Amino acid sequence: MDEDGPNERRELDQSTAADESATAAVTADDAVGSASRSETETESESAGTDSNSAGTDPAETDPAEPDSTRDDAAASSMPGVPDTEPEGSDVPEDVQKYARFKKMDGAQYDRVNEFLRDRTYITAREWAIARLCADFRTETGVEMTKIGENLPELVPFMTDTYTPQAVNQARSSFEDKVRTAGATFLYGAMCDFFTAEELDDVMYESTEVAKFLLEVEGVDLSVEDELEAEERISSVMREVRAASEELRAEDDS
Repeated sequence: MDEDGPNERRELDQSTAADESATAAVTADDAVGSASRSETETESESAGTDSNSAGTDPAETDPAEPDSTRDDAAASSMPGVPDTEPEGSDVPEDVQKYARFKKMDGAQYDRVNEFLRDRTYITAREWAIARLCADFRTETGVEMTKIGENLPELVPFMTDTYTPQAVNQARSSFEDKVRTAGATFLYGAMCDFFTAEELDDVMYESTEVAKFLLEVEGVDLSVEDELEAEERISSVMREVRAASEELRAEDDS
C-alpha cells in the first residue's frame, strides 16, 4: 500500500475546504456590498423624489387664482347674459320727470292706506291712480297702459305694476266713492241734523285733510289760494243751508 496516498487526500481535502471558505467569504462580501449599494440608491432616489416634490409645490410656484377672480373672468367671458338692471331709456321721459309723490319717498303702502282710511273713504291705491289719471289724461283719453306699467316709478309707495283694466277699476272706484261721499255730506247738511256751527267744523276738518293730501302730492298752496278755496266752500255751504231751509219751509206749509 502507498503510504503517501492518505496524506495527499488529506491535503486535497484541506485545500478544497479552504477554497470553499474563501468562495463563501467572497459571496458574503458581494452580498453585503450589493445590499449597501441598494440602500444607498434607494435613499438617493427617495431624496430625489422628495426634492422634486418640493420643487413642484403648486402653492409656491403657481399660486391658485382666487375664486372671485375666476368667477369674474367667467362672467365677463359669457356673452348674451341679460343685464338685470333696466336701462333708463326703457322708462318714458314724462314718467322720469314725474315728481307728484316725491315727498313720500320711503313711505309704505300700509301706512298711507291707514292714514286715508281714518279720514276718507278712498284707499291709497285709489288716491294715487286717480291723481295719475288726471295728470296723464290726453285728448283721446287716459293713458292706462303707461300708468300701469310704470306705477312703481310714478308713486313711491306702490310696488307692483298694474294692467290697464286694474287702473281703470281703481279710477272708477275712486269716482264712485267721491260721488257717494258727496251725496252723504249734502244730505247731512240739508237734513237739519247739523247746526250751522257744526257744519262749519265739518267743512274745516275736510278742508284741512284735502289740503294736506294736495301738499303731499307736491301742490304748493299759497295763503291766498287757501283763503280763496275756503271762501268758495263757505259760499257753497251757505247756499246749501239756505236752499235746505226753503225746502223744509215748503214741506211744513
